[in-house]
Amino acid sequence: MGISLLVVNTYSYRGFNFEPSYATTNNAQTKANSSFTKMEFGQTEDGQQVYLYTLTNNNGLIAKITNYGAILAELHLPDNSGKLEDVVLGFDSPKDYFIANHYYFGAIVGRVANRIKNAKFTLDGQQYNLAANASPHHIHGGNHGFDKVVWETEQINSAEGVGLKLTYLSVDGEEGYPGNLTLTAIYTLTNNNELKLEMTATTDQPTPVNLVNHSYWNLAGHASGNILGQYLTINADSYTPTNKQVIPTGEIKSVKDTPYDFSQPRLIGEGIKQLRNSLKQNYPGGYDLNYVLKEESDKLKLAATVYEPQSGRVMELYTNQPGMQFYSGNFGQREIKGKGDVVYQNHQGLCLETQHFPDSVNQPNFPSVILLPGETYRHIMVHKFSTKQDNLGEIMAPDS
Repeated sequence: MGISLLVVNTYSYRGFNFEPSYATTNNAQTKANSSFTKMEFGQTEDGQQVYLYTLTNNNGLIAKITNYGAILAELHLPDNSGKLEDVVLGFDSPKDYFIANHYYFGAIVGRVANRIKNAKFTLDGQQYNLAANASPHHIHGGNHGFDKVVWETEQINSAEGVGLKLTYLSVDGEEGYPGNLTLTAIYTLTNNNELKLEMTATTDQPTPVNLVNHSYWNLAGHASGNILGQYLTINADSYTPTNKQVIPTGEIKSVKDTPYDFSQPRLIGEGIKQLRNSLKQNYPGGYDLNYVLKEESDKLKLAATVYEPQSGRVMELYTNQPGMQFYSGNFGQREIKGKGDVVYQNHQGLCLETQHFPDSVNQPNFPSVILLPGETYRHIMVHKFSTKQDNLGEIMAPDS
């Protein structure tokens, strides 16, 4: 599959007019009732001060982001009666995020997200050994990935909304990866009720790059219980199967007649039941699978839609990436104490991680994740929020 991760062709999709860059440091002013505030959020384990930034758009939507891990900590959305709820799982301090780091709540993950088989890869004839933090494999950038560092920040005002720019320099050799990698992540909360995230990177040496945002979504509210009664549609008719250690086999298979088929709106709980009955003793506890998205990978396309029928909240996710990991919050019997003393239990949130395919550095038939000097990695996510009433028939799969 000769797909480049570097060239981005944005275009008008389903009536939404996207610009080449979603947030710029131009002189356009936001409307008077949008706002940006900053407050202290605690300290890291090594004593670095961490801040929490609050973005509010003209319609009263609120996003809170911390510069620890570039984490999306809160997102408050109205239901179909106007009541606001925080729809992302998270914690009240950097310390709590660090303690729960195995689950990467809300963070930007890298340098290479997802799994790398046997924690090693070869580039230009040289083998690079990484931390086997999912022994014997490597996952989500290692023991001290981008989710555990403090990013530099800058307020961004644009014509479409208010934003936060975060930057970080990942030095040559950090977590075993080659090259100095300069990262930028821009969150923009638009006045059209979108949360946009644009992640870019440049390097001075060839290096693999695959960044993801690892937010856990629950459109009924983070404190509402599990997400089994929410409807999910995924714009994919194939996936990358894995072995028992969740390492891709290198194949691409059809989702047809499998528990992985979300090409039409489907209750997540119904899918999990079918998955359990199908895999029996090999049941992994839920979904943790990369989908091969339809259409050209370097253009914005609809990746997934989530619909919560009680609140009427709808989230559409657009991306320019070729794949998306669906993770159903497989906490098992573990209970995790989240923000506001809410106890998060099994399947309390779902992750929709747009990405390049897992273990691409060791899978020559997967799209390449190697970034070269002079090139720019660009990963775009657009979360578009709305509400509907009794509209399951309208929350349909994308056109084939």
